[in-house]
Amino acid sequence: MSSASTNPNAERFPNGPFTRYMVGEGVSMTGTWMQGMALGWVMTEVVVRDGLQKYEGLLQAAPHLASGVVMLLLFRLGGALADRHDKRLILQICQVAQIGFALAIGQLIAHDALQTWHLIVAAALLGVSSSFEMPAAAAIVPELVAKENVAKAIAIDRALFHATRLVGPAAAGYLVGRYGAEWAFYLNAASFVALMVALATLPRRPQGTAEEEQKRQGGAGEGFRHVRQDKPSLAMVALLATNTLFVFPVIIVLLPLYARNDLGATPEQMGLLMLCSGLGSVSGSLLIMALRSSLRRLAILTGMVLACGALVSLSQANDLVWAGASLVCLAIGVSTLVGLANTIVQERSPAELRGRVSAVAGLSFFGFLPFAAIIMGWMTDLFQLRNVLLGSSICYAIIGFIVMLTVGSKVTGEQEERA
Repeated sequence: MSSASTNPNAERFPNGPFTRYMVGEGVSMTGTWMQGMALGWVMTEVVVRDGLQKYEGLLQAAPHLASGVVMLLLFRLGGALADRHDKRLILQICQVAQIGFALAIGQLIAHDALQTWHLIVAAALLGVSSSFEMPAAAAIVPELVAKENVAKAIAIDRALFHATRLVGPAAAGYLVGRYGAEWAFYLNAASFVALMVALATLPRRPQGTAEEEQKRQGGAGEGFRHVRQDKPSLAMVALLATNTLFVFPVIIVLLPLYARNDLGATPEQMGLLMLCSGLGSVSGSLLIMALRSSLRRLAILTGMVLACGALVSLSQANDLVWAGASLVCLAIGVSTLVGLANTIVQERSPAELRGRVSAVAGLSFFGFLPFAAIIMGWMTDLFQLRNVLLGSSICYAIIGFIVMLTVGSKVTGEQEERA
């Protein structure tokens, strides 16, 4: 990435390209959240229709497993391509593929022809697209701003990501209840067009030095090497993985089961629960934007305490208001921790390695989530969801605080800053 002196867009923040990208991404992410909520709800209906309630936890997690396994196989290639080639083109190709998947599933739902295996196959194909989209999307944001504005840009990107959760799931709940789940998929397909247009207006990545360009041609293993050697980045990846194992399956995979079976919620109420989660995530993201670097470690610890307490609260909730308030607290804690972890990793990543480092950080989510989802789904079938929530809180607290205690101030690089 060029310096502020050579980058004409670095004179002000936010600049034009960054603003256009954020607008396009906001529209696209709103559609993605709509589809995500509708997908989870449709799976619960298909399971009941086919008489497979005995395996509903596993089946709810099966699409995530299919997608995650594919990403686990392809993420190294996706990270390497993000560093070597035009990220704009990679992202546009991925949008076209996802438009096709959304329209196909929408048509199957509209004709009452959707089967469980359709969702699993579609998830696997989406995993192929996401393997290339994720590292390119994570690495393109720092290239649109000057180096001194990278942290702000990432914070805004994460805030926008979570802000769309305030609109997407609630809108999907209304659409599913009033018009049918297929409309959430159709509107998601249309939302990708906005991002494709925004990408077409972005400038090409500035040419780096000969040494930087040579490093971009290196192997995917260099991303692993950087994370392994940089202790703060390694600690952040470990904390991201801890969240993926014990918290994200609750928010992403098991929430439809929790809403339908434990709370007796309607699609509209399910959308409102996801809105509560989005509200908490936005609050956490805004907190990060105003946070001083010296307070990062305290904020991470606070986020872990909030998340653990919220999981315990969810395990005891017996009405929508209680569950909604618990989801707000859970989302504040998780978004604070995850946002700070991603910011620290991106700040410490050399520009020529950013795509591969982003792929490694993404592996802590996409690589672990499918297996965590399957295990949590299986545990839910065996021990009931409320007991699984309580157990997740205990495991999350033990592992998360061990990481913080053993790594200490290296988590945020405080020792290096003082040095």
